[in-house]
Amino acid sequence: MSPTTAEREHLLREADLRVTRPRMAVLSAVYNNPHADTDAIIAAARESLAEVSHQAVYDVLRALTSAGLIRRLQPPGSVARYEARVGDNHHHVVCRSCGVIADVDCAVGYVPCLTAADDAGFEIDEAEVTYWGRCPSCAAASNSTPSEHTAPEEGTS
Repeated sequence: MSPTTAEREHLLREADLRVTRPRMAVLSAVYNNPHADTDAIIAAARESLAEVSHQAVYDVLRALTSAGLIRRLQPPGSVARYEARVGDNHHHVVCRSCGVIADVDCAVGYVPCLTAADDAGFEIDEAEVTYWGRCPSCAAASNSTPSEHTAPEEGTS
């Protein structure tokens, strides 16, 4: 559920960020468009603030990420995506066909939910996992499409 305007303003203030129209527009866009890329966030932010520039959106995304209000993720082979689901223990699943990304809750509730065989002296506080596969739509589409490896029908060559 997306926070109210007052709640978003409070989040910015709690992170020691000034409440500005571009920050509010971008934060709303990220909440309303989970796992969106920068172009989608720019388009969504411009729905509420038409004059916001590309550079302003990039600057706001960087500030919000640095403040921990949003999370930047970039699966291999993909552009950066942003989400407002932060501070919990979840991972992502990416469709190999269409690129859609979905949240996957960790099977173990504590952070990190994976244990490294050797921590190399680090104090590990987070584990990030990206699962890969096919989304339900792509899986259904490929299952209904005849395979290239099926035998030709009788009477054809």
